[in-house]
Amino acid sequence: MIIDPIADMLTRIRNASMVKAEKVDIPASRLKLEIIKILKEKGFIKGYRLLKDKKQGILRVSLKYDLKGENIILGLRRISKSSRRVYVEKKHIPTVMGGMGIAILSTSKGVLPDDGCRREGVGGEVLCYIW
Repeated sequence: MIIDPIADMLTRIRNASMVKAEKVDIPASRLKLEIIKILKEKGFIKGYRLLKDKKQGILRVSLKYDLKGENIILGLRRISKSSRRVYVEKKHIPTVMGGMGIAILSTSKGVLPDDGCRREGVGGEVLCYIW
C-alpha cells in the first residue's frame, strides 16, 4: 500500500532519470495524469501514454535528456504531504529556482503550474517543485 502516491510518482521519475532510463511506468490516477500533462507542457518529459490494465491503468512516461545525455529534470520535491498540507494565497505563489523550475498547485480551477495560478489569480495547495 502506497501512503503518498504523488511522492511515489516523483521518486519513480527521479530514480529512472538517475539511471538514464528511457521510460518509467507509474500507477495511474487523475491527479498524477494532470501533473504529467503539466510536465509535458513545460518540456520536462518527452511524452506519456495511458495504458489500460485490469486495475487503475498505468502511465508510461518517456523521459527527456539533452544532447549530451544529461537529465532535463534536475530535481523534484514533494511539498505538501498527507501529514502537513501547504497552502498559499495567490499573492504568495512560490518561484522555484529563480523561475527556472515550476511549482505545481492543486487549485479550485484544477491542477495548475505556478504561472497558470498567477494568470488565473488563484492560490491553492502546493503539491511539488520541479526544476
